[in-house]
Amino acid sequence: MTKIRKAVFPVAGLGSRFLPATKAQPKEMLPIVDKPLIQYAVEEAVAAGITDMVFITGRNKRAIEDHFDKAYELETELEAAGKARLLELVQNVIPKHINCIFIRQSEMLGLGHAVLCARPVVGDDPFAVLLADDFMDVAAGQKPVLAQMTDIFAAEKSSMLAVQDVPRADTKQYGIVSIDAYKTDLEKVNSIVEKPQPDQAPSTLAVVGRYVLTNGIFDCLEGLGKGAGGEIQLTDGIAALMKKERVLAYRYAGQRYDCGSKLGYLQATLAMGLKHPETGPEFAEYLKQFK
Repeated sequence: MTKIRKAVFPVAGLGSRFLPATKAQPKEMLPIVDKPLIQYAVEEAVAAGITDMVFITGRNKRAIEDHFDKAYELETELEAAGKARLLELVQNVIPKHINCIFIRQSEMLGLGHAVLCARPVVGDDPFAVLLADDFMDVAAGQKPVLAQMTDIFAAEKSSMLAVQDVPRADTKQYGIVSIDAYKTDLEKVNSIVEKPQPDQAPSTLAVVGRYVLTNGIFDCLEGLGKGAGGEIQLTDGIAALMKKERVLAYRYAGQRYDCGSKLGYLQATLAMGLKHPETGPEFAEYLKQFK
């Protein structure tokens, strides 16, 4: 099977960098203008033809499940008030043909463990992994990042990592790859290391939060011990997978905002506020006073 139909969303993290805002709500529910981060990620998956959304959740993440569920009381109130446009927005948070599956990650053992939790649902199929913290924006008329990747996977049939160049001083925040040339914007990964110090990083090419993986990753993750930070690292699983099969690095077309950081979140809010049909022109005019 080369068509990607399943996507995994690891959403069990504590969101500690956004406390106290995340004390009682998931960080993935923080809004960019009028939609939560997780909805943008799910819409990106839908645009790539994915039908099964697998959320790896934790404690205090019920709001995510509620967001993608039917809201009977709210819909009844909006209908009674004649607020048809708002009712349509609420009812169309997710298309009717999409399946949402929620799996509890009982222990916070890292991204690799979160992906492994999806194995009973994903089975033998290739699948995507999306980190909602990595907000991906594309130009008008351009395919969303995950759709770019699933199109390539259909031809290449290899696991694939979205990558971008980062300042060398920042390598300690990412999984870093070294590569061999292959095609334009697509390269073969020959090594990957989790969060290396700048003087030890093999390159400045960083893995960001979009992956397309074959089911071979599960056996690799099963055999791992704890890695960097005392967690089961997806990076280590990918390193093991590379010993068995080819892994590609894709330099995607688009703009990434690191919404796991306050600055990246503000930048994404600014960018999408300027693009939003209800706020764009007035917001642009407002910003002129800050020059």
